[in-house]
Amino acid sequence: MTFRFYSVPAWALVDSKEKKPAEAAEELTPVDVDAATLPAVLHQIEYRGWKALDRATELVAAQSPAVYARSPNDLPALLRTADQLLTMARVDAGERAQLWRCQKCGTRYAVPVALVRPVSLRCERCEATVELDPARAEGEENITDPRTAAVNSARYALAAFFREAMARGWPVLVAKS
Repeated sequence: MTFRFYSVPAWALVDSKEKKPAEAAEELTPVDVDAATLPAVLHQIEYRGWKALDRATELVAAQSPAVYARSPNDLPALLRTADQLLTMARVDAGERAQLWRCQKCGTRYAVPVALVRPVSLRCERCEATVELDPARAEGEENITDPRTAAVNSARYALAAFFREAMARGWPVLVAKS
């Protein structure tokens, strides 16, 4: 089951006259978080003694949309969840590497920082000589596979979303996507 998180002002949750959700003029959603990556993002993350993924799945199964967290009661728990997301992203970030580029064809070369030393090698595409000199490196990056990089990016975005929703005092909702 796929789901999504979003947040609206508390007054927009229920229209007291008709007991229906009111139209929200503004909606806050996590940026760059794909519903397909949410299970991987929330894996091993806890919220109030529950696995965050299990709680979201259970709430969506019972009723959609459902309130996942509400300020101020859930503020400390949701901030701890955001901290866990950031910690998991840092742990899974991968090894740092210095980058070089072939001057002729633009092929990129990355060498883990721990293994960097001055060396020359032939470019595998154009056979030009590439100088891997630490003083002339283009920069540094994390070496991760694309899936891990996408999950970590979503973790950062979801943590920022949780923090922003709680800062505004808006409830965090979970709904089927």
